[in-house]
Amino acid sequence: MLRQVPVPALAPPPPPEAPVERSKHDLVDKMPYLFVRVVRARGLPAGAHPHVRVAAGGRHASTREARRGAFFEWDQTFAFVRDPGATDSPGPTLEVSVWDLPPDADVSDADDRHFLGGLCFDTADVHARDPPDGPLATQWYRLEGGRRLAGADLMVATWAGTQADEAFADAWKADSPASSVAAAAASRAKVYVSPKLWLLRLTVIEAQDTLTAPPPRDAGIAVRGTLGFQSLKTRTAPVARNGGPSWNEDLLFVAAEPHADGDDCLVISLEVRHGKDAFPVGSASISLATIERRVDDRKVASKWIDLLPSDEAMKKVGKKAAMHMHGGRLHVRVCLDGGYHVADEQPYASSDFRPSARQLWRPPIGVVELGIVGCKGLLPMRTADGKGCTDAYAVAKYGPKWARTRTISDSFDPAWNEQYTWPVYDPCTLPDGAKDAAAFSRPMGKVRIRLSTLESGRVYRGVYPLIMMLPTGAKRMGDVELAIRFAASASALDVLHMYGRPALPPMHHLRPIPAASRDALRLSAARISAAHLARSEPPLRREAATWMLDAAEPRGFSMRKLRANWTRAVAALSWVSDAARWAEDTRSWRNPTATALAHAVLVLLAWHPDLVVPTLTLHVAAVGVWKYRRRPRAPAPHPCVRASMAEAADREELDEEFDAIPSSRPPEVVRARYDRARMVGARLQAMVGDVATQAERLQALVSWRDPRATGVFVALCVFVAMALYVVPIKVVAVVAGFYYLRHPMFRDRMPAPAINFFRRLPSMSERIM
Repeated sequence: MLRQVPVPALAPPPPPEAPVERSKHDLVDKMPYLFVRVVRARGLPAGAHPHVRVAAGGRHASTREARRGAFFEWDQTFAFVRDPGATDSPGPTLEVSVWDLPPDADVSDADDRHFLGGLCFDTADVHARDPPDGPLATQWYRLEGGRRLAGADLMVATWAGTQADEAFADAWKADSPASSVAAAAASRAKVYVSPKLWLLRLTVIEAQDTLTAPPPRDAGIAVRGTLGFQSLKTRTAPVARNGGPSWNEDLLFVAAEPHADGDDCLVISLEVRHGKDAFPVGSASISLATIERRVDDRKVASKWIDLLPSDEAMKKVGKKAAMHMHGGRLHVRVCLDGGYHVADEQPYASSDFRPSARQLWRPPIGVVELGIVGCKGLLPMRTADGKGCTDAYAVAKYGPKWARTRTISDSFDPAWNEQYTWPVYDPCTLPDGAKDAAAFSRPMGKVRIRLSTLESGRVYRGVYPLIMMLPTGAKRMGDVELAIRFAASASALDVLHMYGRPALPPMHHLRPIPAASRDALRLSAARISAAHLARSEPPLRREAATWMLDAAEPRGFSMRKLRANWTRAVAALSWVSDAARWAEDTRSWRNPTATALAHAVLVLLAWHPDLVVPTLTLHVAAVGVWKYRRRPRAPAPHPCVRASMAEAADREELDEEFDAIPSSRPPEVVRARYDRARMVGARLQAMVGDVATQAERLQALVSWRDPRATGVFVALCVFVAMALYVVPIKVVAVVAGFYYLRHPMFRDRMPAPAINFFRRLPSMSERIM
């Protein structure tokens, strides 16, 4: 039996009601841990291959094999979940033993001859460490119980702390997925930073001396730029008889800094296109390190680059014997634009709008702190030993900073209680949070919180559902508990001033990126960021990063989203229909009192037109004050199943939504979906046609396409102008209002003459084939 080793006398532990430590982890629950740091050993046999086994509370862990030197070195820390009541009552023992065995050997069945000695501590006597103090000093302890040696010592430190301890991040945890320290290192909590992304602009101007003989008549020349996996091509220009082809076209790429191997050169090639074939004439490469950088829209000096002929092109051309070519020269302008924000997120979910050039950044206006407390009721994501289990971790992102919690093994109710902080440069941004399963990083849900919905200095803590849209419909994967706080460091006026400034940098407005290139650039940036994070150690899985950035496989047409967007538009414009309904009810004299008041208000505003704008603004302000009592008390970051039309989605529509591009379904299924899409497109076509018809009828009032109608309209305009000149505008407004609000008994059920006149105007609808 090993006797218990007394712990050196230190200051008495704080009372239970006092906090164990003072730290920044104030948004999450404190989790008491027992820390054991195994540093080195001395006095062991020279030919031994020792490892240390630490056991506490029914959990055990082993160090790696010792490093040889003056001592046997390990320097590893272990963290065991501790019973909170162990501070004032006798607790279990902590055993530290040294074995001359491989770390993965079964110690329980090993021969006592391999036992080199051990220590035994009473966890109730372990002292708590206050984080503002330095780390606890290690101490030499004499190993006891070993039969092969005498006088061996082990340097160990034990203390009680929480997850806020700086040793917690790199320590082995009892809830890690792997029992060995080396395998558990990949499941630790880490903070990642996305690479700095630049917009690379290649302006292709012209080419000279590319062909020694004219190509066929229908041939053209184009320039292709390649940067890593990005490949863009200019339009195909015909070969000029008296000079080289010209383009004056911009090709936009995304370049990452620091430059990755194989992607740090921009390759420019000249191609002759004849039919479906393309023959490279020559190519040249430009190192990204030599490209000039700019932060505004100043002109960058252009240059001529020499194109080296391609052996592949010579072989192809030799077979066809159609033309003779050599490298030639290419006139280009290349620069790295630092005045743009290269987005790797969706526009509606952006968490950062800063440009690439650091000198253009504005000072931060505050910080946002996110506490990832834990999850409840997660669904099993994999099967092990015949039962379902989940190895879950959470990923949070804001701007270029990513935070990944540790992976908790085989738990449907994981508790992380980790807290992270980000600087905030714009209040109208959204941090993302996602839940993933560790086996294959399968997503389990996503949460987005808009910072502008948070009050400064207030802590919002709540449980939000994790909802995933699957081919079988919307499914609740569990609940996640989060705590978030936005603390503004700038003044209230500076924060409000941000609302009046453009979100994107000035270069996006001075020289906008073409709309056709924005989505492709975003997907390229997301792919580059995901590849960069996957090269970290431990890596943040590529599938997790792309899913967070909404850059996974693109989905095709979704009938569910079409209906959801239509419902959104109807709900957003409901006030227009409410106003029209109120006007119709007032005009129909359904409430004579309200109609009489409308007459009085009309006379008042007609005689005092300076009250029109104040009355409208006061009415809008009253609506806002009235709705203040029903304001949201907490952010709503989780997806809304009802607004997404996910609860009433048809199984066939969901299968169509999740079908890959190109489709993998049988031809008859694709034909049925195509016919349905044609029916929807026909309705949209009719709607767009009706809008175009009404706009063309407005133009027809003065276009003299219908001479009689235009003549009547012009004469009526002259008459109205003379009448308004003679009759006071107040009288005209009152008379028009009274005529509109006249009693239904004085109205004709047929459409008004003005409506009939407008409907008879010509449009281009009869000329559309």
